[in-house]
Amino acid sequence: MTLTKTSTTKRMIIGLGMSGLSCARFCQRRGWSFDLCDSRDNPANLDAVQQEFTESEIFCGALGGELLSHYDELIVSPGVALAETAIQQAIQAGVKISGDIQLFKEFVTKPVVAITGSNGKSTVTSLVGDMLNGCGVKALVGGNIGLPALDLIADVAADGSDKGSDVDIYVLELSSFQLETTTQLNAAVATILNLSEDHMDRYSGMEDYLVAKQRIFAGASVVVENKDDEATKTDSDSSAVRFGLKAPETDEFGLRQVDGQDWIYFGSQPLLSADEIKIKGQHNLANVMSALALVQAVAPQLNIQLADSFAAIKSFAGLAHRCQWVADINGVACYNDSKGTNVGSTLAAINGLGASSKGKIWLLAGGVDKDQSFAELVQPCQKYVAETLLFGRDALNIQKDLVDCQTQTFTTMDQAWKYALENANTDDLILLSPACASFDQFKNFAVRGEYFRQLVNDSQEVAHG
Repeated sequence: MTLTKTSTTKRMIIGLGMSGLSCARFCQRRGWSFDLCDSRDNPANLDAVQQEFTESEIFCGALGGELLSHYDELIVSPGVALAETAIQQAIQAGVKISGDIQLFKEFVTKPVVAITGSNGKSTVTSLVGDMLNGCGVKALVGGNIGLPALDLIADVAADGSDKGSDVDIYVLELSSFQLETTTQLNAAVATILNLSEDHMDRYSGMEDYLVAKQRIFAGASVVVENKDDEATKTDSDSSAVRFGLKAPETDEFGLRQVDGQDWIYFGSQPLLSADEIKIKGQHNLANVMSALALVQAVAPQLNIQLADSFAAIKSFAGLAHRCQWVADINGVACYNDSKGTNVGSTLAAINGLGASSKGKIWLLAGGVDKDQSFAELVQPCQKYVAETLLFGRDALNIQKDLVDCQTQTFTTMDQAWKYALENANTDDLILLSPACASFDQFKNFAVRGEYFRQLVNDSQEVAHG
């Protein structure tokens, strides 16, 4: 069959997951012509998609360059790599590439807080949303967390924009995959919280990964930089607000010791003490400081005061599966950090909890390693970890990187948990922070975290019974 372009813009949405379907519904509301495709031969939701989008053709199976080159625009889901041969063939043919965030930014009129990073972005995104709403403005939170970005503007105006709506500001968590298809975001404030090795199965190296992340800064009015991570800085002309774990200079957020207690300061001004904040560890103090910097950046535009956001910080208990305390069993604290799916996240959890713990950490880690190096964990494991208990598909690969560390390998999390509980001493803590993807043994990180919680709860009942 010969395929030719029509005079009307014709779009192909690639991927039938949450993001792809959000794009399809947005296009449908606007009356745009589009088709859909998915690389799976028989997606589980195919029948429902066919019933919802009766005017669209749906293609399943391996992506074909000839087919994709027929379209004027490809709207690519974040989970689909632009390096796919068929997509590259379409790009060479002059087909426009976009994604859900690109569509979003073309139709919103209200300011956007844009947040990315290897670790902590969900925590910071949620916290910033709480802080802004606590100041009396209407902030909607979405993107790579919760609602897809396009769903945030689904009901605010018939033309797909947010003109005339009561939304004051959007707070978006953005992945590097989403940023790959986004140009000139023009955020009111943007940040890369931190950068550590992740998704090396998709990127050619850290420089390639950083380039994708730095797309968040394009057109930003203000950028927030982490003084402790050179990769978070930008050469753009945007004004910058900085934070870090050391004492701050003028107009920076940082930590000072007051009577042996960590306090968050802005320059010489004390703001909050660590014991007023429910989320623990220095990595979470960094998260709070980044949130303060982001809110401060948009405060003049929204006519709010930074101090009015402190109540939301004090009440913020953290997110599920993100260094979350589960229970104490015979004096051993158990933490669920199942969202720790890369080395940088686990590094932050070990350092953050280890520095404040009287005992040692029993670390449960493992799963699908995503071609990461785990060597960066050696020093903190030697300092804070009694033993690293590795389970899952790539346990032996990880063990090879953890030279001169105490390690054990197991087939399942159950076995690793049982060993930790039998050997941990009072004041020790057991930390699930896998540093890996979950899909060798679990559907996703949330299912993995809930499984760990159940193991803890079952053991707690036995201990108390």
